[in-house]
Amino acid sequence: MLQIKNISFGYKSALVLQHISFNVKKGEHLSVIGESGSGKSTLLKLIYGTFDLNEGQILWNGTKILGPKYNLIIGPEFIKYVAQEFDLMPFITVSENIGEFLSNFFPEEKQKRISELLEVVELQPFANTKVKELSGGQKQRVALARALAKQPELLLLDEPFSHIDNFKKQSLRRSLFKYLKEKEITCIVATHDKDDVLSYSDTMIVLHEARIIANGTPAQLFYNPETKLIASFFDEFNLIDNKIIYAHQLVVVKKSNLKATVIKSYFKGNYYLIEADFKETNIFFEHQIQLEKNTIVYLKVNIAAKIS
Repeated sequence: MLQIKNISFGYKSALVLQHISFNVKKGEHLSVIGESGSGKSTLLKLIYGTFDLNEGQILWNGTKILGPKYNLIIGPEFIKYVAQEFDLMPFITVSENIGEFLSNFFPEEKQKRISELLEVVELQPFANTKVKELSGGQKQRVALARALAKQPELLLLDEPFSHIDNFKKQSLRRSLFKYLKEKEITCIVATHDKDDVLSYSDTMIVLHEARIIANGTPAQLFYNPETKLIASFFDEFNLIDNKIIYAHQLVVVKKSNLKATVIKSYFKGNYYLIEADFKETNIFFEHQIQLEKNTIVYLKVNIAAKIS
């Protein structure tokens, strides 16, 4: 188990993280979300031992994770950290990068392991391609595979799909997180993308102004967002009578007290996102067809779409 006990950290006088505590069990997937500058990347670096804590403790199975004051080489062997900058060797092949730290005494096992990870990150056709010839997204996938090569106990991922295009992102997420679950590798992901969270995380925490403001399952936080910041991470939302209402929770009806005037329709594929004026405030709702500007509509909250 990973235990984060009341940790605080600041680069100078201002604290980036303050009194942070949470636990992650073996094999669990935790996602960390928050605005830019909220401390997501710093938290991952502290867990990896990149910095020395100002206060508190970080423990893995009861053993303290310590920073550079106590270690010549940062980062315990059982933890792998994949940053947004990839530390790859550009003049050797993808396979050679993935197998860089695997023993040469067992060549068959080494090649089997490389082949397995090439499949996980969907890079089989590029096995013998030099890394310098790859795109940014392909390099990110090599970095993921290399981090998994020695099967760490804990994997820290900082925006792991940020360079990967949408053609590959969906299948790669499924492949990677399925593999981590099968191998019971604990995973912490810092992300700004809800699609990294909803289908794959066991729990998620929200950082804001150096503190954790929410900690729960994705479903709990999605259906019961306590702040506008949390709601904005998941979807378009409205503040109506001081209640957070997602755009998909508003439906058009024949008559209601919520009367609005259409401003614009945005095509979203299988629905339109409608922007409308309600008491001189812009609100948003989803609708199956495009609505013309200045159309009067009546709306109600679909309570069935919101659970407590």
